[in-house]
Amino acid sequence: MAALQNSKPLSYKAIETMKPGDKDKVDIGDYRGLRVVCGKTGKKSFYYRYNDPLNPRKQKQVTLGVFPAMSLEEARTKLKELKLMRHQGVCPATELSAVKIKREQEVDVVAPFTISDMIELYLTEHIEDRHAKEGGILSGARKPKGQAETRRTLYNDPVRVFGDRLATEVSSHDIVGLVMEIVARGANVQAGSVLRELSAAFDYAIGTGKLDETFVNPVMNAKKRLKLAKVRLTCQKGTRILSDEELRKFLIWLPSSGFSIPQKNVLRMTLWTGCRTGEICSAYWRDIDLHNGTFHLKETKTDTERYVQLPTQAIDFLHSLRLITGDCLFPSFLTKKPIQQKLLTETAWRLRKDNAMIDIPSWTPHDLRRTVRTGLAKLKCPSDIAEAILGHAPKGIEGTYNLHRYNDECKEWLQKWADHLDRLMAPI
Repeated sequence: MAALQNSKPLSYKAIETMKPGDKDKVDIGDYRGLRVVCGKTGKKSFYYRYNDPLNPRKQKQVTLGVFPAMSLEEARTKLKELKLMRHQGVCPATELSAVKIKREQEVDVVAPFTISDMIELYLTEHIEDRHAKEGGILSGARKPKGQAETRRTLYNDPVRVFGDRLATEVSSHDIVGLVMEIVARGANVQAGSVLRELSAAFDYAIGTGKLDETFVNPVMNAKKRLKLAKVRLTCQKGTRILSDEELRKFLIWLPSSGFSIPQKNVLRMTLWTGCRTGEICSAYWRDIDLHNGTFHLKETKTDTERYVQLPTQAIDFLHSLRLITGDCLFPSFLTKKPIQQKLLTETAWRLRKDNAMIDIPSWTPHDLRRTVRTGLAKLKCPSDIAEAILGHAPKGIEGTYNLHRYNDECKEWLQKWADHLDRLMAPI
């Protein structure tokens, strides 16, 4: 395929936006000869095309690595090394082939590269923070919360099922089976996350040379099969809310339900505050100010910290809870660390499977947050205040210029909502 003659140097953005079928992109100036190709599967590879110094009429090329495992800067550095080799009269392709053969001859036994090895490589060298050789810390590709979530996602399912198997022996059929197992337990979004992260781990292993560059990522074929089977791996827009009658049944049922004590407390706090269950699960006492009645959210889905105003019911509950927990509000009995958000959904699924769920139409923990927002509207809470309670930033020009947080108003309306929940619990 003929390459597009660029008038500008290659850039990260230009490579990132390449799609299958696009013409190869080429660099200019000192980096002339560096090219990027986007294959049919979307894999983007750097390569160096040059005239053979021993036969100038013959063109050769050398693959340098796969983007983004190899950055543009790293590709340019490698290019300079190969250009110097060529200027010295040495053919880079011939030399690299000889080096590869020599290395293979020197290695008597090749250490097995398992799925566990591949995932740990992806996590420790790309996703997570790591120590630099010259000292200091190199930031990972994700924020700390995302790093922990990615590790949990990959270890809870792929490592559990495939951990000891060779990475080259796991097929698309195996991966489809794993995804369908996760879907069967009602965790469609989790299945999508597993598929996405596992694909990225395979790509990283190929890009870093742990897997041969000719190896085909099995997740690519698995995705095609799942698409043909119309398997949904995303979250549909939720519309489920609990009516007042369902809320009354829920509040009466919750204390004796099959949820663990920390899980029950998370669900209560969700109803009192309208926070996301993940935000409540990860809460620490250092973020709670019982005197002023606030919960400081430093990391949110919108990357905007805020202070959640607590109603008196939540404050009284937290005063009693403070006496029996450690550093975090809702610790796991086993690890003493914050409970995992996914356990709420998994417990709800298990209760339904065992016919131990409350007798109301199917609901999810996140539906409680939507119920709070709808309930505030029913109580005539102004929309901008209700949105501030949920931590939704105003959109458009208003979001740029109106930076008022409505803290006093949020406290007032959350108190009205908590009082409404109490009235629902009153004897009929």
